[in-house]
Amino acid sequence: MLSFKLKKLYQPIALGLIASGLLLSSPMVRAADTLTGAGGTAIYPVLSDWAAAYKTKTGTEINYQAIGSGGGIKQIKEKTVAFANSDKPLTPDELDKAGLAQFPAVIIGITPVVNLPGVKAGEMVLDGTVLADIYMGKITKWNDPAIAKLNPGMKLPDTAISTVHRSDGSGTTFNFTNYLAKISTEWKDKVGSDTSVSWPNGVGGKGNAGVASYVKQIPGSIGYVEYAYTMETKLTYTRMKNADNKVVMPDMGSFQAAAGNADFSKVSDFYLILTNQPGAKSWPITAATYMLMRKDYPVAENAKVIKFSKWFLENGQAAAEKLAYVPLPKRTVSLIEAYWKKDLGI
Repeated sequence: MLSFKLKKLYQPIALGLIASGLLLSSPMVRAADTLTGAGGTAIYPVLSDWAAAYKTKTGTEINYQAIGSGGGIKQIKEKTVAFANSDKPLTPDELDKAGLAQFPAVIIGITPVVNLPGVKAGEMVLDGTVLADIYMGKITKWNDPAIAKLNPGMKLPDTAISTVHRSDGSGTTFNFTNYLAKISTEWKDKVGSDTSVSWPNGVGGKGNAGVASYVKQIPGSIGYVEYAYTMETKLTYTRMKNADNKVVMPDMGSFQAAAGNADFSKVSDFYLILTNQPGAKSWPITAATYMLMRKDYPVAENAKVIKFSKWFLENGQAAAEKLAYVPLPKRTVSLIEAYWKKDLGI
């Protein structure tokens, strides 16, 4: 059982700030025992565990607003938080223009989830083409021949499909739509890929928790969430056909297989997108989630963020694995530490 609670998702991890508006509208909090952050919801389950352990270890509170990657990017650019998180990496040019630095924190898996009575978790198989056509509104019933072809022998109901997507700026959405754009030229041309897109249909939920909640409430629905939310909400997740045309289950093994293609030593500012990676065991919608910092903050302030980051990179692996996140290998952590010295002077 996961240790976080979805109903608390939009509260700060540490409850020292009663009103979230005070956090997001005020200058960066500089108290020695408090760090403020904002951004992606995908990292929240493990970040909340890290924050609790770090407070016990050091006395420092981590006040984090899980408002979506787009919100986190906005807040770090406006200098209202000490760090941000985004599941969408910023390009080196974007980072340079905004005066930001970024580094990966952990690898995540994004999973389709369905509300379909009679279908068990991990039983249904989908692929990128079918997912794109469902979200384009081209496939409207669960017994569509394209879905039946992927699931021979499965009794599929003549039930209308309701799509659920993120309503906020979301790195989870970025990676999901990036994957669909790699698979479907029509999706790429008509919808595209970003933290927010013009969805052809469906209902929008705020955060991973909002999507999970809608899928749980709406019979016949399909959504996409970070894997930890699938486990916490006991939603029915699907298997997927990957780039090698192999059917894989969303789990640590398939996330690790995809992450094995992540060679951060060959890119600038750790800019890598891990969707649709090759490999018989690779999960097709895998991503790195990133921490963002400002280069123009005082070294002493950035040092507090790096101290926390160094702690979770070196001591947070067990908590990450418990929640089915893939910790970064030691060679990547060494690259991150060298990056801190070069770009942040710490």
